[in-house]
Amino acid sequence: MTIEQPCIGISKLRIWNPMDPCVCFWCCKLCFLQSPNPTHYSQQHFDVCSPQCPSSHQPLQMYSLRLRVTLNAPHLINPFLLFLRYVHSDSFHLSYVQLSQNFYDAFKHCATLKSKPIARKLHAQLILSGLHSSLFLHNNLLLLYSSCALLPDSLRLFRDSNNRNTFTWNAIIKCLIDSGQVNEARNLFDQMPVRDYVSWTTMISGYCRNGYPQQSLQTFTSMLRGSAHPSCDLFSFTCVMKACGCLGYADLPLQLHGHVIKKFDFGKETSLQNAVVDMYVKCGAISLAESVFLSIENPSLFCWNSMIYGYSKFYGVPKALDLFTQMPERDDVSWSTMISVLSQHDLGVHCLGMFVEMWNQGFRPNFLTYGSVLSACASISDLEWGKHLHARILRMEHGIDAYLGSGLIDMYAKCGCLGLARLVFDGLRERNEVSWTCLITGVSQFGFEEDALVLFNQMRQDSVVFDDFTLATVLGVCSGQNYAIVGELLHGYAIKSGMDSSTSVGNAIITMYAKCGNTEKASLAFRLMRLRDTISWTAMITAFSQNEDINRARECFDMMPERNVITWNSMLSTYVQHGFSEEGLGLYVLMRRKGVGPDWITFATSIRACADLAVIKLGIQVVCHAIKYGLSSEVSVANSIITMYSRCGQIKEAQKVFDSIFVKNLISWNAMMAAYAQNGLGRKVIETFEDMLKAECKPDHVSYIAVLSGCSHMGLVVEGKHYFDSMTKVFGISPTNEHFACMVDMLGRAGLLDQAKTLIDGMPFKPNATIWGALLGACRVHHDWRLAETAMKNLMELNIEDSGGYVLLANIYAESGELEGFASMRKLIKSKGIRKSAGCSWIEVDNRVHVFNVDDTNHPQVKEIYMKLEEMMKKIEDTGKYINVVSFGHRSKKYHSEKLAFAFGLLNVPSWKPIHVMKNLRVCHDCHLVIKLLSFVTSRELIMRDAYRFHHFKDGFCSCGDYW
Repeated sequence: MTIEQPCIGISKLRIWNPMDPCVCFWCCKLCFLQSPNPTHYSQQHFDVCSPQCPSSHQPLQMYSLRLRVTLNAPHLINPFLLFLRYVHSDSFHLSYVQLSQNFYDAFKHCATLKSKPIARKLHAQLILSGLHSSLFLHNNLLLLYSSCALLPDSLRLFRDSNNRNTFTWNAIIKCLIDSGQVNEARNLFDQMPVRDYVSWTTMISGYCRNGYPQQSLQTFTSMLRGSAHPSCDLFSFTCVMKACGCLGYADLPLQLHGHVIKKFDFGKETSLQNAVVDMYVKCGAISLAESVFLSIENPSLFCWNSMIYGYSKFYGVPKALDLFTQMPERDDVSWSTMISVLSQHDLGVHCLGMFVEMWNQGFRPNFLTYGSVLSACASISDLEWGKHLHARILRMEHGIDAYLGSGLIDMYAKCGCLGLARLVFDGLRERNEVSWTCLITGVSQFGFEEDALVLFNQMRQDSVVFDDFTLATVLGVCSGQNYAIVGELLHGYAIKSGMDSSTSVGNAIITMYAKCGNTEKASLAFRLMRLRDTISWTAMITAFSQNEDINRARECFDMMPERNVITWNSMLSTYVQHGFSEEGLGLYVLMRRKGVGPDWITFATSIRACADLAVIKLGIQVVCHAIKYGLSSEVSVANSIITMYSRCGQIKEAQKVFDSIFVKNLISWNAMMAAYAQNGLGRKVIETFEDMLKAECKPDHVSYIAVLSGCSHMGLVVEGKHYFDSMTKVFGISPTNEHFACMVDMLGRAGLLDQAKTLIDGMPFKPNATIWGALLGACRVHHDWRLAETAMKNLMELNIEDSGGYVLLANIYAESGELEGFASMRKLIKSKGIRKSAGCSWIEVDNRVHVFNVDDTNHPQVKEIYMKLEEMMKKIEDTGKYINVVSFGHRSKKYHSEKLAFAFGLLNVPSWKPIHVMKNLRVCHDCHLVIKLLSFVTSRELIMRDAYRFHHFKDGFCSCGDYW
């Protein structure tokens, strides 16, 4: 407010003298305005003036100036004490208008300070002054109570009043909405005799702000359909578009957009531009949001931030990051949005880097930013950075509140520091249900289910009001038979407290029973649910999947009233995880036909199915779909592509995909190492492992399985022993059966059978069938039938009735010349009714798979195939490097299935393309030598995948180095 000009001449102005009790502040106005330091005048300067100031100025002028100066300089004397001081003076006589203005000024300033005691004092003073019947002051007092969160006083004031206008109704409705009592506000809204556009807009925005977007849209529709509805203003449309974004409707955004273009100047209304872009993003119409965004000449920072969020959600992080770099300017929200995006996509390292860059650019993070960065630290288990952030938060002005405390608890828990998490929890001044839930979740993640349940009981004893999310979290702790009774008790508590009507709690109950192995109770809980969502159906599908009941899972899937991409992914994963990859790919094709938009999980799972079936052409088609949707760069999708290419023998393509990954995670490194190991490139496995360590990526047990497997395939015994020792000594990883199996296989292949047997005898747990099978396979390579008998005896004790072991031991007897042992084993095989798995090979040509068996004569081109094979065998024998050998117990190996398959490939595959052949059994030495020489005499690249690995033949050499 501006200060009135003095009513006297300049000559009467006097210089301020704080020792002169007769000089009022009004007389020193010019000195105050010209002073270089206005704050020089403190409260004592006002106290020297009394209401009986002898100056020639009226008391009203003195009070008005002093109050308005104080409104602009709140560090000076309290205006309400000054106001009350003059009101109580007997010589202070004000007109109705003057006193009303002074009350209005006091109300306004009190609303700014949100002082409840002063608000009530002003109300009392209003009654004493006799102005409480003034409708103007009555309405402003309602607004004051609303600002000070004095809802009971507001309602009492409204009900005691007989004189109300539309402003009065709007004020009390706003007060109720601000207090979260939307239903009571709606009741008063329905009772209003007359409504204006403010009434409607207040209800529309109130519903939206309190989480009732559907009611907000309904109120907006009622306003438009009313016979005498007021015209919609800008604020109404922004509120309803926000509500539309919360609901995610598909058609309504276009209608609203068209309406605002028709009614307003869209190019000049920044708030409308912001609302339209944000609405399209939240409704999933990212292409429309992008179109509107590009049409805006100078998009606001809000538009940029909304598009960054939209790009990250639908196109992935790279495109969002690219848009972020294009921003002409950035604010705190821009940086916080990008940091949040990186955190949500598990790009913890890049999230921390963005945080550092934000700080270096001069922007200071808020508590939401710190929450995202703490989440990033938790995702990568970076304890040092987490402690650093904790120290920064402690230096912040507002300290650690419940929100940041929950983030710190979650971070410390996921970094394995439960003691520090508990220390932060105990140090919180205020603990809410989120704090308790974070600690309970952290404790349960480390297998301390009992401690988690104790914490839940403590939470109840402390009378902490928890919601359905907390109960759902505790139900998630009860997994396994040991906690089935506790889970049932919690189920009973949910029914008693009425929380069983919550969909999230119902979903948690289904999941709890499924983890406890009780599918029938999970099914019963599902049927008793009052309201089911897609998560409920997905939980039921998962329950059947965990019980390996694939048919019931599919029946549940087919019965769903509505399916989203998550449900499709759940059924797709069920098929692939249980070995039904062909059915999984069929479901993927059906999903595409139904028009369901896939996400990165869809592509990762579908490409994994292609990898399991080794169907390279279909796999490439799915990869192209992923590229079309901009999801091929997602790290999980890229990892599946690496696996698919490697299992199809395309190791170079796998390497290209690996090199293109923006941020490699542990699974990426493991997938590439497994690819090299499977293709016989042991040295490359070791190089990749060392590169992973240099990248500060900590290996896990899968990493060491890949490394040891690579060493085994290449006979790298020294290196294998080194890595086997380091996994425990350096990284604290305890070896499992898989690791011991790799070591036994490596030692056995190298002829160190005694060391392999010693390693088995020294194992800290009982060896499984994989380990004894690896030893048995090594015995065949080195014709040690005595140790083979020991391995077979242990396999039989494990009740392993696999035909492979019996057949393998019989072959060892035959190749070692032990006729008696061979005869007895053949007799045992016959008595047990064991049948040897028939060897077969297949090759795909022109989208058709051709299968061959030993001495196959059923193929339409059989005559040409045998002629081609005879021709090739003659060329091979002419090299002088091959002699056809017939071993005891075997007929001629001349017409094994893989030889027939390669002969067919030479007839039908163009000379510039590699020939890919698959076999269900391990390739024999004779066939391996023939195919190796075949690559030499034909100058063709030949690739074969047997039951153990890939063999890449070229120019008379194999990738395995004749060591397999």
